[in-house]
Amino acid sequence: MAVIKVQLNYHIQVERMYYSVPYDYVRENVDIRLTTDLIEVYFKEVRIASHKRLNGEIGQFSTNTDHMPDNHRLYLEHNSENNRKWAETIGPSMTRFVSNILEMNVEKKALNILSTLRNVSTKYTNKEIETATETLLEISTNPTVSVLKSVLERNKKKKQNKKTDINRQPTTSEDYGFVRGAKYFGRNNK
Repeated sequence: MAVIKVQLNYHIQVERMYYSVPYDYVRENVDIRLTTDLIEVYFKEVRIASHKRLNGEIGQFSTNTDHMPDNHRLYLEHNSENNRKWAETIGPSMTRFVSNILEMNVEKKALNILSTLRNVSTKYTNKEIETATETLLEISTNPTVSVLKSVLERNKKKKQNKKTDINRQPTTSEDYGFVRGAKYFGRNNK
């Protein structure tokens, strides 16, 4: 049994191959037990991981997604297919917009744009986003996330203005701005 320190990327190196362990054990010393087909990793005599032993070209990785931190797992799931599925949950206009982004850009750039889009979408309801995306696709030949943001902000301001208009009391010809009223000034006493 050998003692090895877990690297910052939550992997250990055994015979120039890399095996993942739960990220909670980064920088900890772990014990390794090797068999011809299996590698087992122990921390304080409790097994924390096991992998089928890698053979062949050196430098291979065996990574269990359960060993990853949540943000790494989310990054792994950030791909074209998952973004299309997300867009379908919003509506048909968003689906068209996402497809447009994926078709018009290199995959890495498209995924960065979609990451920004999903971040923006957390601040609004699905209905607001779908309405804004529909407007965006009608007004723009080259729709972008920044234009979508401005449409969303404009729609939000319109909504707030409508609310304040409803709260205002209508002015009448009788309203001269007197705070005390007509009775105080003797208008009704004559």
